[in-house]
Amino acid sequence: MKILVPVKRAIDYNVKVRVKADNSAVDLTNTKMSINPFCEIAVEEAVRLKEKGIADEIVVVSIGDKACQEQIRTALALGADRGIQIDTSENLDSLQVAKLLAKVVEEEQPGLVILGKQSIDSDNNQTGQMLAAISGMPQGTFASVVDIEGEKVKVTREIDGGLQTVELNLPAVVTTDLRLNEPRYATLPNIMKAKRKPIDVKPADGFGVSLTSNVKTLKVTPPAQRSGGIKVADVAELVNKLKTEAKVI
Repeated sequence: MKILVPVKRAIDYNVKVRVKADNSAVDLTNTKMSINPFCEIAVEEAVRLKEKGIADEIVVVSIGDKACQEQIRTALALGADRGIQIDTSENLDSLQVAKLLAKVVEEEQPGLVILGKQSIDSDNNQTGQMLAAISGMPQGTFASVVDIEGEKVKVTREIDGGLQTVELNLPAVVTTDLRLNEPRYATLPNIMKAKRKPIDVKPADGFGVSLTSNVKTLKVTPPAQRSGGIKVADVAELVNKLKTEAKVI
């Protein structure tokens, strides 16, 4: 089985996000970038499936300019076999990304597409579902367990009431949740081997997909700063403030 894993270049989750002075976008100047954490979980799950003998090839795909090759190389160091960069400098929305990925699915014919449920920069949680709809494949979202048996995959997913298990016919699309696994660290030998693994660069405008975004960012603002708390002398004062100031009781 071939597994296709889309990955996204995003601000490292340990970095404090800064907003540009004109509120037009997030300031990326000298900012550390990494694989989106949910995408990293998807790569780890694909590698584990390969280690079990279920998969024989892992293909990683990323959409962006040359800088995203850094994240593709990281995925290759974690155990993927080859990479595809869809080259574009455009700021694409979820639907355009899904349409480009659908073209890659059409070319590669993977038995399973596994990707992060959302990216930590836009938090849209849309691409996996859109990809499944466009490609006509069944989908299992928010996966905390993935079991492949023959031509079917069982996905245990987290819902409000607990856990739900769905069974899908392969090929299928699976999106990963945080509790699916804990990604490994790339070892130095594997990092060196990743430099020799192939990355196929394909121009985005060669896929026949409109790259004109239908989504426009009007304004980007940082979250409001929280004011410090206060100390109260006793329970009576606490209750009074909850009634008169917070108005929660």
